[in-house]
Amino acid sequence: MSTIYMIRHCETTGQAPDAPLTSRGEDQAQRLCEQLLELPITHILSSPYRRALDSIHPLATTLKLPITREDDLKERRLSAVPLEDWQDHLRQTFIDPDYTCPGGESSRVATGRITRVVEEALQQQDGSILVTHGNLLSLYLYSIDPTFGFEESLQLKNPDIFKVTRIQQQTIIEHLEAF
Repeated sequence: MSTIYMIRHCETTGQAPDAPLTSRGEDQAQRLCEQLLELPITHILSSPYRRALDSIHPLATTLKLPITREDDLKERRLSAVPLEDWQDHLRQTFIDPDYTCPGGESSRVATGRITRVVEEALQQQDGSILVTHGNLLSLYLYSIDPTFGFEESLQLKNPDIFKVTRIQQQTIIEHLEAF
């Protein structure tokens, strides 16, 4: 049996890779640290985006663990151009995994990225924390449990926590309440 924890980052000021946490997000990161201290954490992997790194920094500091930046945990790029009806396009990516907006990344490709990281963590590092983003996390959850779709993805919180356990060839996902 292997267990990892997947975290959606705390509240942020924006979507740019360098967007910092809000003051509320900084408080959430401290509370998240306190909550995660109860877990047997041995490794921390994070999206290279500032909001993800800042969300897990208090825990890494407290545990004296390095944060490994993992490019494959960065958020999925829906489109290279602004879309007025972006939620309609996002919904379509749950229906058709190969649907791609201009300059965007398909769900199939994005799911492949995060699945690779999760599989490696489950095989090598029991007790890992993976810090990522809402859409990428949603795509992974959907790949394991097709009842977790577009509407459920809109219900994710900042932060959010999922426990992923592998028992033989079965993957079990449990939603843990943050705070």
